Amino acid sequence: MGELNYHHLRYFRAVAHDGNLTRTAEKLNVTQSALSVQIRQLEARLGHDLFERRGRQLHLTEAGRIALDHADAIFGVGEELVATLARRGGTQQALRIGAQSTLSRNFQMGFLRPVLGRGDVEIVLRSGSGRELLDALHALSLDVVLTNAPPAGESPLLIHKIADQTVSLFGTPARVAHGSLRDVLMAEPVILPTESSIRTGFDSLVARLEVRPRIAAEVDDMAMVRLLAREDAGLAVVPAVVLADELGAGLLAEAPFPLGISEPFYAVTVERRFPNPLVQALIDASRPAEAGILGG
Repeated sequence: MGELNYHHLRYFRAVAHDGNLTRTAEKLNVTQSALSVQIRQLEARLGHDLFERRGRQLHLTEAGRIALDHADAIFGVGEELVATLARRGGTQQALRIGAQSTLSRNFQMGFLRPVLGRGDVEIVLRSGSGRELLDALHALSLDVVLTNAPPAGESPLLIHKIADQTVSLFGTPARVAHGSLRDVLMAEPVILPTESSIRTGFDSLVARLEVRPRIAAEVDDMAMVRLLAREDAGLAVVPAVVLADELGAGLLAEAPFPLGISEPFYAVTVERRFPNPLVQALIDASRPAEAGILGG
């Protein structure tokens, strides 16, 4: 069998990500017929159809999905090679970070703080869902993914626990002025994150206290939790890092009642031949001394 033609593979990858042959041909500045020939030659070489047409759109077959996964990995390694050798040549070093879209912005800033202001580092920060960020990590287009929910059943991944922050009740001083935790939960509305370790812990807490709290809002974005707390919509159930600026300015206060809830934070990476040295330095600077790699 002849060797794989990577020119064909590059064209296939472009069409697969775009889903439209005509549009991809225009972007690549080639004719549609020439692009079709390249893909047919790749299909002949692999012995499988890579696309099926539905209306005007092209959809990957099962073989096409497998081919795309490999193509992304192949060209991702190539991009990593160029970036790595460019770094060693003394040029600006890129740090590509993916952050779960619901993650606290203050936490992200804390993670990045050791490299902020460095003239030799370019920070590329991308937010999104856990799934799309992990796909980008596997494709080597991200160096690390920050999340508060460690991916389950993913392999091969390295999961580094970098923080475990205490969760409390935060609100305006008038809202936290109660005699006990049960009193405050019975009297004041709460602002809760949706599905998370915080929500699970809070549900267990109110069940033990036999309290049915009044929920002012349920949101999946810590930035919105912060805004609602500032607008005095209720008591926010979050780690202090989410409201650091408001607490520092005296706009909000912490209720003096421990909840017994904490939120973990993780940095997720993959094994690489040429790892970005900035990533390990940031992980080491962020996590507690006893934390380590959890595996994945």
